[in-house]
Amino acid sequence: MVTSIKPISSKSMAEQVEQSLREYFAKEAFKPGDPLPTELELAAALGVSRNVVREALSRFKMLGIIESKKKMGMVISNPDIVGTFEKVLTPEIMDEATLQDLFELRLALEMGIADLLYLRKTAEDLDELEEIASREVKGNSFRISTEIAFHGKLYEMTGNNTLKRFQTMLLPIFGYVLKLENKKYVAGKVSHQGLVKILRKGTPEAFTEGMRSHLQPHFDRIRLLNKKR
Repeated sequence: MVTSIKPISSKSMAEQVEQSLREYFAKEAFKPGDPLPTELELAAALGVSRNVVREALSRFKMLGIIESKKKMGMVISNPDIVGTFEKVLTPEIMDEATLQDLFELRLALEMGIADLLYLRKTAEDLDELEEIASREVKGNSFRISTEIAFHGKLYEMTGNNTLKRFQTMLLPIFGYVLKLENKKYVAGKVSHQGLVKILRKGTPEAFTEGMRSHLQPHFDRIRLLNKKR
């Protein structure tokens, strides 16, 4: 007889209202600045209490999806997606699998920025990159300060604000990488100086290949990790 009983949803009432509102926003094609119905109107339409609606809306406010404006009430906002990510990115309390995923995200981003760099690079940018690259010590030894400065400059050169902010967020992941590699990082065959030379005289395709070679030690480590799984 118990098989006829329908399972209770594990979602709270506020979570169900949140999901319904997301669907409503999408169906009605709300845009930033568009006003929302009042809490009372939403509560009546959803058949729940005003407190439940308020809790669901507070979640949207925390995510930057809606905001309150004087004389207008609640309106759709333009959410700061990266800002939300920034608030939760604390490497010290993340497990190694998550940190590994984030580092691989950084590798994927850097393998795909060539075309933007060639569209927006300037002579001044390249001169600054060359100055940063000149700080490398002989013997291909690794300096985290140079690594951060060089790759940070590449992200800046893309002219893409979201990419620049992602780079800033992912900087703490360098500590994770050094820990895994026991502070014995060996640079790839193409150095920072080599990448600058390609940017000056090469093509986007050549830069992508150069970046792959530059990052090869990281890909080699990932390959070893996969073999151990």
